Amino acid sequence: MGKQRKPGGGRKKAKPTYSAEKNLAQQMEAAVLLYKDDMTLQVIADTLALNPIKVRKLLITAGVYESDTAKLVQQTFNDFRSTQNYKTAVTSTMSALQLSRPSVTSYLPYEKGVYFPEDADAENISTGAERQRHYRAVIALKKNPCEDNLWKCVVAFRGYKFKTLSGLPFTYKLKKGRGDDFTKELWIDRRESSKSLAWSSVMLAYQNIGESGEVVDRPKALGDIRGVSYIYGMFYRFGLIDVPDKVKEKMKRKK
Repeated sequence: MGKQRKPGGGRKKAKPTYSAEKNLAQQMEAAVLLYKDDMTLQVIADTLALNPIKVRKLLITAGVYESDTAKLVQQTFNDFRSTQNYKTAVTSTMSALQLSRPSVTSYLPYEKGVYFPEDADAENISTGAERQRHYRAVIALKKNPCEDNLWKCVVAFRGYKFKTLSGLPFTYKLKKGRGDDFTKELWIDRRESSKSLAWSSVMLAYQNIGESGEVVDRPKALGDIRGVSYIYGMFYRFGLIDVPDKVKEKMKRKK
């Protein structure tokens, strides 16, 4: 006989505190944001790596999607649901409208869904949800470049692995102060050392940007600022600046 497996053994979860329910809520929030930008279901699906039917269900759950078919299915289902359990009410709706089970359920909202807080730690959400958080923050900053949206980008990307102009990786952390709000000081973590980066330094570099998205040859072009090499990498990832082609290979920004 082979070695008996211990209870609870096996591979450890990459994100042990990840919640599928919370991830569903994160997907719903991202879908709503894109839908309000007049994107089609297919475009939203492509952006979030989902299928259009799930996108529609997310939007129905959020209460922002309407159609004659959706209205008919939901009214019929709700009539049956007043006297039947969920599964039986779906079956009754199928029979009444001559639709398949997947068709009926695709027009019904998810039974559970709670919006996921933006200040949740990255280890508490899926990798996909984390990418969606980054995407939303960058788009918001692009549409309305201001200090508030820049800070929201900083909050969204905490723990993300950036790279400097020379290709050195770094991340940063934020600490919470009174009122459970993040203090505006970034703690840069590179290798075994950690140093603070003041928000005032980030804002000074931000004010030195010319036209949004223009090529900035080197960090010092943003000003003689303490920690500007880190700010340079952050601003590139946030879409505030572009960098020379020879630098892009070192920074390896993923599209």
